[in-house]
Amino acid sequence: MTIKQLIYDEISKISEENLEDLYEIVKRFAQEKTTEKPPEKIGALAKLKRVKIQGPVDFAANLDLYLNGEKSVDGD
Repeated sequence: MTIKQLIYDEISKISEENLEDLYEIVKRFAQEKTTEKPPEKIGALAKLKRVKIQGPVDFAANLDLYLNGEKSVDGD
């Protein structure tokens, strides 16, 4: 028996007055699944948004000093 058949069997047990609620749930589920992009389709900028960086409070303001070694993340 396929998953789809199992779902149909369960739906057949639901009373008519509850079918409208179930329909709304299924419709919302289907919309969410069709609007999601698969991970391989997400662009580079979207992936970069997820990157979390931990550093000193002045890291962004003094990035050049950290990059050339004048300042150290370790506090040296």
